[in-house]
Amino acid sequence: MWTRVRLLRPEGDGGAGGGSAVSGAERIPRDVAARIRLVILDVDGVLTDAGVYLGEDSEGRPVELKRFDIQDGLGLVLLREAGIRLALVSGRVSPATAARARELGIEECHQEAGARKLPVVRGILERHGLAWDETAMLGDDLPDLPVFRRVGLPVAVSNAVSEVRREALWTTRREGGRGAVREFSKVLLQSRGEWEKRVDAYLAARDGDQFAASTATGGRRD
Repeated sequence: MWTRVRLLRPEGDGGAGGGSAVSGAERIPRDVAARIRLVILDVDGVLTDAGVYLGEDSEGRPVELKRFDIQDGLGLVLLREAGIRLALVSGRVSPATAARARELGIEECHQEAGARKLPVVRGILERHGLAWDETAMLGDDLPDLPVFRRVGLPVAVSNAVSEVRREALWTTRREGGRGAVREFSKVLLQSRGEWEKRVDAYLAARDGDQFAASTATGGRRD
């Protein structure tokens, strides 16, 4: 049995947007961060700036484009490398969302046209044997609230509506589609004591020259 405790700012500090959750200036409490095994992300307004570009191609077929933040993507890669599962749960069906999920290697990508997210998330938890208190969610709008109110770590992006900010335990300083997901990823891993380890591993896997030099010198690093 677990109890979710709201993390209040110091008295008199309403923070950006007037929410009551802890701002991006503070870390997420280590015990809360350590429990997280799954991160659920809304898409429009969290992974994007909520804008949608609509048009038609030369044959009159509809075309839809969305803007995603590349630094957000790397943050999600680092979370996954830390053993945290990722899932996209959107209330709007879009080929752009599916394409971004494929690019990031996120298998749990769910687009529910009726924005009924709670049954979708319940299914994810059941499939992977996870509990609500092991789950974080990043949200920004009303359709996120049924899930938001159940997860162990509900996180609002700074551009979230007031109803969502009031329910959040932690709020980013950055807006959705503008680095909010990267900010959350870093703070979560910092709170777990894993950020530097994950960055070092990521860089080591891509630093071929350093690896070659280390091998040539018997592992010595000058």
